[in-house]
Amino acid sequence: MSVICTSFPPIIRVGAHSLMKPMYSSYHKTLNHRWNSVINTSQARSFVALAASPRSSSYATNGKSRSVYTNLRLKPQPAYPGHIPLTPFENGVLAVGSALMSLIDTRRADMVAACGETTAGPTLVKLRDTMLESPEGRRILKEMPRINSQTLDWEKLRSLPENTFGRAYVRWLDACKVTPDSREPVHYIDDPELAYVMQRYRETHDLYHALFGLKVSALPELALKAFEFTNLGFPMTALSLGASIRLKSPQRARLWGEFIPWAARCGSHARCLLTVYWEERWGQDLDEMKKEFGVWDPPAGITIPRPSRIDLP
Repeated sequence: MSVICTSFPPIIRVGAHSLMKPMYSSYHKTLNHRWNSVINTSQARSFVALAASPRSSSYATNGKSRSVYTNLRLKPQPAYPGHIPLTPFENGVLAVGSALMSLIDTRRADMVAACGETTAGPTLVKLRDTMLESPEGRRILKEMPRINSQTLDWEKLRSLPENTFGRAYVRWLDACKVTPDSREPVHYIDDPELAYVMQRYRETHDLYHALFGLKVSALPELALKAFEFTNLGFPMTALSLGASIRLKSPQRARLWGEFIPWAARCGSHARCLLTVYWEERWGQDLDEMKKEFGVWDPPAGITIPRPSRIDLP
């Protein structure tokens, strides 16, 4: 009754409570009398036993059955450090909100990350299964390597020959002034193995940049997102293309006229890049790696200058 009354103006609510008070008093007296009459009976013991049920319980008073609904729902416990369990409703709200915020401010890495996690859905399962079908992918899932400044051997990478992938990676980091420690940790994916798949994608994203020599400005980033959508299938990477409305008209025309077609063809033709054990390929020739993966360079204008390769006789 109190819930119903709260929808009325204050004066009406006061009047309603005043009218109902004698009725409540009479009802409580009757209920107490009935309960006292059965307190020592088996019916009372049944009530105590049923009250332990987490969903609902019932008790009898003078042959009449009444139901007491508790409907208690325990909050899921975190499955790994940093995990924040969400209900389906909370996941949906966060997906919509983070997508809007990502379009409004593309620099909000936390919102981009949240959008990626809350919209991933069955894509992560598909990618995990694809990794399990690959020898390299299976070892990645088993060993769960991480890519950050603590796990990388910087001296070794800088000492590699010029056209190797490892040397290209550190050159890209230096040219773009970024660090491998800038990726957000995963929070909203319940399954720990699938959470690692998402974390692996985030930590290898910069390696895709290095593979193609892409800059970190808006146009090359959107081109790479289009490549990732066709190669990996994350919905967030397709949603991010909505940010193209913020580009200048000539840039937007090049994006949809040149770079999106390149991304669609190259990404769909390439091997799934999540199955690549990048840490074992630092010394591989960059051109041979692209040929093995089935990828090729994007149209000119969005890559960092590449050192000239001198082949000694």
